[in-house]
Amino acid sequence: MRYLPLTTDDRSAMLATIGAASIDDLFVDVPQAARLDGPIHGLPGHASELAVERHLTALARQNTVAGEVPFFLGCGAYRHHVPASVDHLIQRGEFLTAYTPYQPEIAQGTLQMLFEFQTQVARLLGTDVANASMYDGSTACWEAITMARRVTKRAKAIVSSGLHPHYVSVANTMAKFTGDVLETAAPTLDADPDTADLIARIDDDTSCVVVQYPDILGRIGDLSELAAACQVKKALLIAVVTEPVALGAIRSPGEMGADIVVGEGQSLGVGLQFGGPYVGLFGCKEKYVRQMPGRLCGQTQDAEGKRGFVLTLSTREQHIRREKATSNICTNSGLCALAFSIHMTLLGEKGLRGLAEANHLAASAAADRLAQLAGVELVTPTFFNEFTLKLSKEARPVVRTLADRGILAGVSLGRLYPDAPDLQNGLVVAVTETATAQDVEALARALEEVLA
Repeated sequence: MRYLPLTTDDRSAMLATIGAASIDDLFVDVPQAARLDGPIHGLPGHASELAVERHLTALARQNTVAGEVPFFLGCGAYRHHVPASVDHLIQRGEFLTAYTPYQPEIAQGTLQMLFEFQTQVARLLGTDVANASMYDGSTACWEAITMARRVTKRAKAIVSSGLHPHYVSVANTMAKFTGDVLETAAPTLDADPDTADLIARIDDDTSCVVVQYPDILGRIGDLSELAAACQVKKALLIAVVTEPVALGAIRSPGEMGADIVVGEGQSLGVGLQFGGPYVGLFGCKEKYVRQMPGRLCGQTQDAEGKRGFVLTLSTREQHIRREKATSNICTNSGLCALAFSIHMTLLGEKGLRGLAEANHLAASAAADRLAQLAGVELVTPTFFNEFTLKLSKEARPVVRTLADRGILAGVSLGRLYPDAPDLQNGLVVAVTETATAQDVEALARALEEVLA
């Protein structure tokens, strides 16, 4: 391939076309404080490849590695054990490709994998159908809100205060371009979700109610009453699941009447990668399937009666006209979906229940131990593997101090909600099967010293 760099005249012509005086004009939206005004501190202007490798390796060693210290971070991304067989299988030549395999003519093996992924997701979420084309949990949540608008012809979404604030942020960003109205609020440090308040706010203009299950504080609410209230007003109930392992132990949102269930599948098969790539989950009732974004893979028979798989619904802009597409942001996340599916297959129904039970038992033991400490109050008595503590001090500096001691204690609510003074002492602690009793004891002792 020939490489033809731009000339100075080329750049000038391009800038003149868009009305920019200089290259700097292209970055006026970037705050001055975020712009680099000189060389990167600590990096030489030039060096040999070996020297650069050594320098960057030394920089990387300054990071705290998740698997080497007591780890209790959650809030939407969870550290679980991923069997080595998952990584081995997804790297087989039949699956690993640099190109997203989303074209209609993709191989039967890939189509079968997508079909099985959809089946597993639908059973997990308790929905009639599920697709296989979501980026991650946050964008899947937004896709559900726009789907509710298409179904109900209304544009007001009532968002639970228990929905992850990053998911809310994504929805607010997208709503700027669609005209959707989102009613949002910050949570309070209460034991129960805001179900009653949500029911009271549903009116004839409501397209959907969006709840997280379990919610950002780890609370688990019964969605049945909320689902019934939505049906009365012909609004849809959208449930967001950020920890799918929980559904191995508690009722699925679909079983409780949720119309659309979305989520983040990272916990199963996909490693904790602090920002992706992850895999979104999306399921809904069958009557809404034609408004579902992304693609749906179906099972069929060929002319000889042999079992085969096809892309049944493909309502994304790569397949149909943009103005007719149900989504412009979905993707396949094929390799992550495959990892999810392989891990689910290895676990099986019994294994998933066992994993969920191990998580809950470990979290319950940790909550009991931490709640005994002076200056610590357990806010959420009912939870799966994540609970909220109210500390006697602001949580952010406490988390910082414990991190300096090599303990990643959890996520402070002050970090998630910097403008909510009432939440500054809140700490969300996640305990999965990867946390040992020794890890919990190390956290308890360190927290006791810091709060003294």
